[in-house]
Amino acid sequence: MFATPLDTSSLGTTVGSTTGTSAKNNMDPAASQDRFLKLLVAQLNNQDPLNPMDNAQMTTQMAQINTVSGIQELNATLKGMAAQFGSMQTLQGTSLIGREALVESNKLGFDGTIGKGAMRLDASASQVSVEVVGKNGEVLDTLDFGALTAGQHSFNWDGTGIDPNQVAGFRVKASDGGQPVKSTTYSRQTVTSVGFANGTMNLQLQDGSTLGYDQVATFL
Repeated sequence: MFATPLDTSSLGTTVGSTTGTSAKNNMDPAASQDRFLKLLVAQLNNQDPLNPMDNAQMTTQMAQINTVSGIQELNATLKGMAAQFGSMQTLQGTSLIGREALVESNKLGFDGTIGKGAMRLDASASQVSVEVVGKNGEVLDTLDFGALTAGQHSFNWDGTGIDPNQVAGFRVKASDGGQPVKSTTYSRQTVTSVGFANGTMNLQLQDGSTLGYDQVATFL
């Protein structure tokens, strides 16, 4: 009986036993190449002399085993990179504990009676003020900053004598020569711990909230 054309589709998956050792060998490029060569030699020894394998068939089969081996090596490389990335994320996460996260919001982050906030001005302004607003919409206090340049600015508000639970947030009023200047408000929250879920880093903040790393504008 003469050999049929060599089937290389099983070289990386089903050849061998189903034991743990054999399964590991099935994913080994060197083992796959060894099995391929043994099968190829057996086929050459048993081929029909009246219809021998031509060079094109052999070239095709060599290309197939190289493709299988290349994919296995790529998978191993990607797994190694994923492990290194996970270690880097863990190291990065622990270094964020104790730092302040700026989250786009008009809420103040409280450290005792001190309310912490930040703003980003799209352009320079000749007059900038921040109004601290209560739950009923009343202005509890006003902070006057005068002229500020474009960019990010942080501030602290002394809320002594005022229950932080009664503070709704703050709003920025900025103008230059009587023309309003656009601004973005940020809450400043201290990172108390970090966690990972489904490959994503999550931050626990001092106010008890949790958010993803990509939701933070920047860290101070």
